[in-house]
Order: sequence, then structure tokens, then C-alpha cells
Amino acid sequence: MLGWLLDPWADPINVRALVEVLLLGVTGGALGCWIVFYRLAYSAESLAHALLPGLVVAALTGAPLLVGGAAGLVVAAIAVAVAGRTPAIGHDTAVAVVVTALLGLGALLALSPATPARLHALLFGDVLGVGAGDLALAGALAAVVLVALALLHHSLLVVGFDRASASALGRSPLVVDVALGILVALAILVAVQGLGNLLVVAVLVAPAAAARRFTRRVPSMMAAAVAIAVAAGIGGLYASYYLDTAAGASIAAALVLAYVAAHVAGAVGLARA
Repeated sequence: MLGWLLDPWADPINVRALVEVLLLGVTGGALGCWIVFYRLAYSAESLAHALLPGLVVAALTGAPLLVGGAAGLVVAAIAVAVAGRTPAIGHDTAVAVVVTALLGLGALLALSPATPARLHALLFGDVLGVGAGDLALAGALAAVVLVALALLHHSLLVVGFDRASASALGRSPLVVDVALGILVALAILVAVQGLGNLLVVAVLVAPAAAARRFTRRVPSMMAAAVAIAVAAGIGGLYASYYLDTAAGASIAAALVLAYVAAHVAGAVGLARA
């Protein structure tokens, strides 16, 4: 049994993947609680899809994926802001149009004859392919997100629970919304290399949604979400190693299964009560 547990970590590739999973779990679990609380799941998914052209261009030019993803996010944010200012379009329609257009552009770029091997990893992740430099960048971004969450904690609580009175309490809803949006973008950049453009939302929503089923206080919800994200991520790596499945997809599946288990457990608990 001990050998079964330790065998995957004899390979440095899997050890680096484990570190990436820990970063994803801590960042996604903590921030995901605010994403769920502020109902930003659709926005997070939209941002993740919209950065695909930047990722593809980075892969084609040899630039760091995080740089390409950041550029894609900036283009998407500007495009949504400009389109959303048109009264005839509206914000939700603007988001849908921009995200669809950018996702399609990314798919077209991916068909380039110069497309490098394993570009499909941009869509579904390549957590086993992260290097020391990738981990350093991801760790720095994760640290920024976690420190910012600690500094913004009270403001997030005030605006989240009583937006109408937040200004009177010295908190600006606009500033908090913008700050949270930036943190979501940073978290997506942390997670996209491990889980890919299409699966990244799993680590930002599923653990927090699962934790919300059996916790009510924000600190306990965040702790539970981090624990669920880390446990599911490690479980996904074990599944990938022993079942020979794609690591990113295995982690995403484990995250979704964790939410389903929490939902079923919560429903059973309510039925017994």
C-alpha cells in the first residue's frame, strides 16, 4: 500500500505536477468562494475562454504562456468594455459575442501550419509539463492573489453582504468589483497551464460550490474549499498515473465528483433532518 502511494512521486515530473496542483488548490479554493458568493462563475469561464488567442500566439512564438494569457485577458477586457458601452448590445451580449469571437480566433490560429506539437494542451492542460520556471511564475501569482484576498477580506464581506450600504461604511463597490475581477484574471493565469483553457473553471468553482453545501461562515468555507481542491487535485494525479488518463482532465473530473459528492451528502443530511 505504501509503495502504491509513493510510486508516482519518484518521478520529478510528477513532483512538479504536485506542486502545481497545490498552488491551484490553494488559489482556486480560496478565491473560488468569492467567485461563487459574487456569482462570477460565468465571468470566470468567459475570461478563461477569451484568453485562448493569447495562449496560442505565445505557443507559436515561444513566449511564456503566462505572458500570452495575460495579453489575451487584456484584449478581452477591453473588447468587452467597448462592446458593453453600446446600449443596443448590453453587457451580457457583449461578453458572449467577444468570448465567442476570441475563442474562434484562437481555434483558427491553432490550425496554423506552424502549430507546435501538443498545442492541444492549451485547451485541456498539461500539468505534467510544467517546469521550474512555470512553477516560480505560478507561485508568485498565487502569492499575490492570496495576499490581496487577505487585505480585501473585510471589503469583500461588506460589499458582498450589504452592497447598498457599503459606501456609507467606507467601502466602494466599484473598487471591490474591479479588484476581484483582477484577482480572478490572475487566478486563471495560475490555473490555465495545469488545467487548460476549457477546464480551468473547474478549480475556481467546483471546490467552493462543494464547500458551500456544508459550511456557512466564509473562513470555514475557504478552508474547506482549499482542502477539497487539493485533495481532488492529488486524486486526479493518482488517477492519471494509474489509469493512464490525461492529467488535466482527471483533475477536473475529480473536482466535479467532489462537488457531486458534497451535493449528495448535503441532500441526504437535509432529508434526515
